[in-house]
Amino acid sequence: MIYLIGGSPKCGKTTLAKKLSRSLGISWISTDSLQSVVQAYTNKKDIPKKFPWNVRRKETKRINDIAYDAFSADEIIKYYRTQAKSVFMAIEMMAICEISDGNDLIIEGYHIEPSLVIKLRKKYGRKNVRGVFLVKTDVKKFVQNIAKTSTPNDWIIARTKNKDTYVKIAEMICKYGKIFSNNAEKKGLTVFNMDDNFNDKIDSAIAHLKNV
Repeated sequence: MIYLIGGSPKCGKTTLAKKLSRSLGISWISTDSLQSVVQAYTNKKDIPKKFPWNVRRKETKRINDIAYDAFSADEIIKYYRTQAKSVFMAIEMMAICEISDGNDLIIEGYHIEPSLVIKLRKKYGRKNVRGVFLVKTDVKKFVQNIAKTSTPNDWIIARTKNKDTYVKIAEMICKYGKIFSNNAEKKGLTVFNMDDNFNDKIDSAIAHLKNV
């Protein structure tokens, strides 16, 4: 069984993957790792086209204050989605290998979009592919919760000095979350809004993935 966990950044995908991994006793992998492999084997001239956000992050010295002043939420979401599509094939190949070998695996990351889940389900069947999406859509609550994060080396806190930038990041993530929600719901896929009762929603997502 391949368990796919998608959604916008900072919505609990890694937390869910780790907890599901412990519960089922199976491995998990982040699509960020797959992206690193894909990018390493991408022709250098194609990197700006396939990984535009990574390029722009490097250009802005990975400082959120600079990046979120330079680019709008819509632009950043477009860059994220372009990168997601550049990693689709790697995710599919990972799934194919594990399904063929009869292994179970959890794959999590923003690169997993509803269209990819549907494609894999059609190709390999519901008995082999399950998926959920985690999103946040409340900007105010997102900003309030930033300081509560327990993620080591959190990219928002570590790379942001101006607290006004927190709002810009939250607006991007919540707008991106609504795109995930709309696309997933249109395709009949399950979405969990993580704005409230985070731990309870994680447990509900685990129960859904085990029993869907």
